[in-house]
Amino acid sequence: MIIEIDKKSGFCFGVVNAIRKAEEGLTDDSPLYCLGDIVHNKAEVGRLTNRGMITISREEFFRMKNCRVLIRAHGEPPETYEYARKNHIELIDGTCPIVQNLQKKVKDTFDKLKESNGQLVIFGKPGHAEVAGLNGQTGNRAIIIESREELDKIDFTRPVSLYSQTTKPLEEFREIASLIRERASGDVNVEIRDTICRQVSNRAPHLRDFAASYDVVIFVAGKKSSNGAVLYAVCKGVNPRSHFISEPGEVKKEWFTGAATAGICGATSTPRWQMELVAGHIKDIC
Repeated sequence: MIIEIDKKSGFCFGVVNAIRKAEEGLTDDSPLYCLGDIVHNKAEVGRLTNRGMITISREEFFRMKNCRVLIRAHGEPPETYEYARKNHIELIDGTCPIVQNLQKKVKDTFDKLKESNGQLVIFGKPGHAEVAGLNGQTGNRAIIIESREELDKIDFTRPVSLYSQTTKPLEEFREIASLIRERASGDVNVEIRDTICRQVSNRAPHLRDFAASYDVVIFVAGKKSSNGAVLYAVCKGVNPRSHFISEPGEVKKEWFTGAATAGICGATSTPRWQMELVAGHIKDIC
């Protein structure tokens, strides 16, 4: 059986940047804490934990003083930086530059909307770290929606400025934007800000072609990865013999019955080394 790994799968630029900063920070003698999982991938978190990185929750962070803390690619709200400043916490900022730029745009837009009694709407997953960071730029006064069923949260008689979590599906964002335009009253101003990361969204059309090229597809990602869930659905949509796994031991031999080819791909939070382990495991059991 031919087994191939997708060359375009694996860490995006933002994740590569955050992990590089973590590895550089781990060469120091003092402990390095990470605010939340550096990526939604248990294996990669485990690798860095073995090197000495300590993952902490937000609740733990807001009790700490005089230490070093890494901010992951998703970014953080202003309150995190303010607390660090007041409590002598050295922040190693691994926020993705694309997310950093988006945070600034959200803040600037929200401040301008105050003049027109407008609403800033974020298309994103409630509770997701990136969305929390974006909402923090508005003092947590943005309207968060994840589906068309939640559009009633918006007052369509007032101006609207729509932004998106960088990793949401482009097609869904465009549908939400279209519905908001349709429902807006008369000459009410509606601004649509497409802030979806193309490094992420461009993977979907590539994975459609990739998944269609193999008898069996193994998609590797952490169970908590939003991006992983989206990209796996893309694979499954074109190849019913696509399987989602988080570690090599989850692969089942019967998936490959009658198969001549197998393709391995993953999310933007999936390390290349993990996909290589999966490829080796498939060779062993088949």
